[in-house]
Amino acid sequence: MSIPFGDVINSIFSGDVKQESWRYIVQNYRIPKAITAILVGGGLSLSGLLMQTLFRNPLAGPFVLGISSGASLGAALLIMGTSLFSGILTFDIVNNITLAIASSIGSFLVLLTVMVVASRIKDTMALLIIGLMFGSITAALVSVLAYFSNAENLQRYIYWSFGSVGNLSWVQVGILFIVFISGLLLSIILMKTLNAFLLGENYAKSLGVNIKQKRFLIILATGLLAGGITAFAGPIAFVGLAVPHLTRQIFNTTDHNILVPAVVIYGAILMLLCDILAQLPTSAYVLPINAITSIIGAPVVIWLLVRKRKMIF
Repeated sequence: MSIPFGDVINSIFSGDVKQESWRYIVQNYRIPKAITAILVGGGLSLSGLLMQTLFRNPLAGPFVLGISSGASLGAALLIMGTSLFSGILTFDIVNNITLAIASSIGSFLVLLTVMVVASRIKDTMALLIIGLMFGSITAALVSVLAYFSNAENLQRYIYWSFGSVGNLSWVQVGILFIVFISGLLLSIILMKTLNAFLLGENYAKSLGVNIKQKRFLIILATGLLAGGITAFAGPIAFVGLAVPHLTRQIFNTTDHNILVPAVVIYGAILMLLCDILAQLPTSAYVLPINAITSIIGAPVVIWLLVRKRKMIF
């Protein structure tokens, strides 16, 4: 729908508009969608930075611990599990709220398991491998559910897996904001620790860093951000992996006092741009946000790496 710019401004500030439907679209769809894009982009970028620093691995992202896979399993159990109980369930229990709850429970259970494991092992690389194994297990369970699911529920799950920032109510946006702020505050508190981790755990330990405790807090911050975002917006790829690299190339630094706020800002900008491109002009169709983030973001990162001729990490 084409809404004049003046009416958009009036809708935001409760001024006069020619059609009340325009005000409803702006206040209850467009503004929540923009805020969600900011929170999703900033949160995934920040969680990706935390994981790359913790594991000292440029290929690490916000979902390497299997948290996104846990959320996907929760959503799959709700959506496709109903096929197994179609004779018992006579009403549709799948909606935005129940999907968010199921995804949150799935990501929380995986996060809890990873944190228990993290408290028992000393090797960070072993933790990374265990996280990848959790992801493989949950992906296998989702495949089994998909095999036995009917076509309608399978299509519904695939649509959820595309990711979306446009289906949240103001209440859901508020919950997501609280989760985002919690993860951001934890990350700000850990900035000095993250700088110490860049030189290795032995160096960090020599500075008096409690490795087990700080690793626990980093995983907790990542779980809050990645798990909460996946629960509300679906599994959105690429942003958490690429934006930290993009930010390091732009600022030519590995100092987390600069990187933490920078990745939040750049991640939010990237998601807003991708959301604008995903909404086809003069069309009711909205492209999957996952496809847009990869199509737009990957060439930019490649161009920066070629231009700089080296990777900063």
